Amino acid sequence: MIKPLAKKRWYRLVPIVFITFSLAFVDRANFGFALAGGMAEDLGINAGMSSLLGSLFFLGYFFFQIPGAHYAAKKSAKRLIFWSLILWGLLATATGMVSNVHYLIAIRFVLGIVESAVMPSLLIFLSMWFVKSERSKANVFLVLGNPATMLWMSVLSGYLIKSFGWRWMFIIEGFPSIIWAFVWWRAVNDRVRDARWLSESEKNDLEGQLSQEQQDIKPVKNYAEAFRSRVVILLCLQYALWNVGVFGFVMWLPSIIKGAPEISIVNTGWLSAVPYLLAIIAMLLVSHFSDKTLNRRAFIWPFLLVAALAFYCSYTIGTSNFWLSFTLLAIAGCAMYVPYAPFFAMITEILPRNVAGGAIALINSLGALGSFAGAYLVGYLNGVTRGFGASYMFMSGALFVSALLTILAIKGSKTQRNF
Repeated sequence: MIKPLAKKRWYRLVPIVFITFSLAFVDRANFGFALAGGMAEDLGINAGMSSLLGSLFFLGYFFFQIPGAHYAAKKSAKRLIFWSLILWGLLATATGMVSNVHYLIAIRFVLGIVESAVMPSLLIFLSMWFVKSERSKANVFLVLGNPATMLWMSVLSGYLIKSFGWRWMFIIEGFPSIIWAFVWWRAVNDRVRDARWLSESEKNDLEGQLSQEQQDIKPVKNYAEAFRSRVVILLCLQYALWNVGVFGFVMWLPSIIKGAPEISIVNTGWLSAVPYLLAIIAMLLVSHFSDKTLNRRAFIWPFLLVAALAFYCSYTIGTSNFWLSFTLLAIAGCAMYVPYAPFFAMITEILPRNVAGGAIALINSLGALGSFAGAYLVGYLNGVTRGFGASYMFMSGALFVSALLTILAIKGSKTQRNF
């Protein structure tokens, strides 16, 4: 076991990782509030262009995943994330200064490229500092940056737009990333051996356990061999469909709520925060039991199935009962977030370290394409049908198939008997 003093890793590293990913997620989600809060009218953006702009981030997000993750694994996650923080802070702030839609198209696309390596790099970083029995819990504090950001950002964005307008919302929410880059640089180390705040015995103990875990995993020669494996291919498809639901929901929830009668932009912010508050509580509980049992499978596909059923039930209710429909949407949003920590813990446990970073990046890249499809097609369906029923069915179907693919992928893995 790791000696008690080594628990300082949790206090030293986890808050830094959480805040870093939280800042990254602001720029993916506040765009939906800007559209609902006057940007579309000010820049002459129609429904089709809104869908495209909302999804362009994820198209850019697709491109730099694998080279970025490779750089983080082989050279320095610390350096890569430092420059990413500065660049995405500048781009996010610049979004509040655009004068026409053409500049906005370029900024959203480049912003996606800049942020594309952040999540796989942070996952790789955590896998170098936390052992298997801790990994789901460590990962949950990373992915909690997603719903936690949506929680405070939903409320704050509503007030900022009401008080200062959508332009100042982008500027105020973008600038902190630039400052945080220097905090990140001072606070973290890429390798256990470089940490001055650990004793030699703590370093040796932690490095020994991390090395022992890798001895139990069948070696893989290179990325090409890993990428051709059945498990990786199925997980790529699974994650793409999962993200269809997640980012169709994230990008368009403010517009769905704002479409209800007598709902102001401030009330939209408060209501939009509800699914993410539920998700935070559920994710903490699930990560605990996932690490305790090491049965990752039981904490992934059932929640995706619940989300699929919640979207379907919301579709059947339609607009006849807003509050019941909203409750089901909150359940769907919560259930989609719950499996993130065990899912990414699973990947680092079924693949050897030399290819795990690239596999995470590949899976996340396909997830970005799913995010693009979700953000674009949900907006498109809402605009064409002038309602939300068709998009609910679309997200429900994607999540249902994702749950089935999860069962097939984990069942097919022979490297971990716990799966």
